[in-house]
Amino acid sequence: MTQNRPEYPKSRAEAFHNLVAQGEGQPGGMVEKYKAFVIGSSGLGFLVLYEFLTAVGGLPGALGFAARKVCYRPLLGRQGRGVIIGRNVTLRHPKKIFLGTNVIIDDNVVLDAKGSANQGIVLEDNVLVSRNCIISCKEGDILIRQAAKLGIGCLIHSESRVEVGADVLVAAFAYLLAGGNHRIDRLDLPIIAQESYLRGGVTIGDGAWLGARVTVLDGVSVGKGAVIGAGAVVRESVPEFAIAAGVPARIIRTRGKEPGP
Repeated sequence: MTQNRPEYPKSRAEAFHNLVAQGEGQPGGMVEKYKAFVIGSSGLGFLVLYEFLTAVGGLPGALGFAARKVCYRPLLGRQGRGVIIGRNVTLRHPKKIFLGTNVIIDDNVVLDAKGSANQGIVLEDNVLVSRNCIISCKEGDILIRQAAKLGIGCLIHSESRVEVGADVLVAAFAYLLAGGNHRIDRLDLPIIAQESYLRGGVTIGDGAWLGARVTVLDGVSVGKGAVIGAGAVVRESVPEFAIAAGVPARIIRTRGKEPGP
């Protein structure tokens, strides 16, 4: 038996989840829910196009690359010249996904631009997204500037805004989290039922380097040319050219300056 729970404020992501759920019980409810969740369009024609064209998603080899280059173009908000899309790439709300020239998206990547009022995902020219990465909007926006590289298995989650600067190197399994903050002060409600809140998003400055398994939390800015050591959890902003490491991350020294005694 389900107990009634008191009302509580919703995050933007939770509000969108509820909007999608409203499709159940309505005429054509499951179809409408699927369209809201997957393609973000109410048009039946685009749904048919999406289902038909994404059938090439798992094709192997050169034939698969060529087929996806042609078939995904009408689905996306923009697809520049020379784009390469690997096998089994998942596209959600594809009209809000914008790819510059020579973007490479490896196998099993998720590009999820989901939201009711957001702008979505922009990958500028020469961006590399390695296999098994997840780039996920929940009413937020994600901008990855030119020539940035994401290593295997990275997660970028945005309920507000994430910006990764030009020429940034993000090593494998790094997490950039703009959202996911829940209050825990009420004991009469499970944490999942308490208010979530935002802290201002995540910004990674041009030319920075994030080591393997780094986690950057909401509200953090990593400065231009900064280096974050492997496994660090970054809770506070890091200035330009600083080298930081640890849990929580602390500044060790500044690039270009000799370490102290």
